Amino acid sequence: MEKPLEISFANVQHSPAIEAAIRERVDRLERFFDRIVSCRVVFEALQKSHRKGNQYQIKIFIVVPGREIVVDRAGPKDQAHEDWKVALRDSFEAATRQLEEYARKLRGEVKKHQPKPVATPPVES
Repeated sequence: MEKPLEISFANVQHSPAIEAAIRERVDRLERFFDRIVSCRVVFEALQKSHRKGNQYQIKIFIVVPGREIVVDRAGPKDQAHEDWKVALRDSFEAATRQLEEYARKLRGEVKKHQPKPVATPPVES
């Protein structure tokens, strides 16, 4: 990356374990797509709840040549994102899919649909 990775925490204490996991995931993205210009990750707890666990949201902003890829995944309704590792995994999987799609477009591997056949009237003799 041309610019250093930016990691910020919102509504949650800074955690070295979470930061290390984020850095590892970003390293994987860089190995997959080496033309990343910059990356910013925001790790956020959505609510402060004493009875139920907090849901986590991870926002990822990736700048590549000619485009900015944004992943903004709020937790699903089934409380799966109460575990920060699940929220992190889901967000970075979405980022990987978007980078894969962008890489395919750069290589010109976008699907091209065949034109629909046009019916011609029968020839009368």
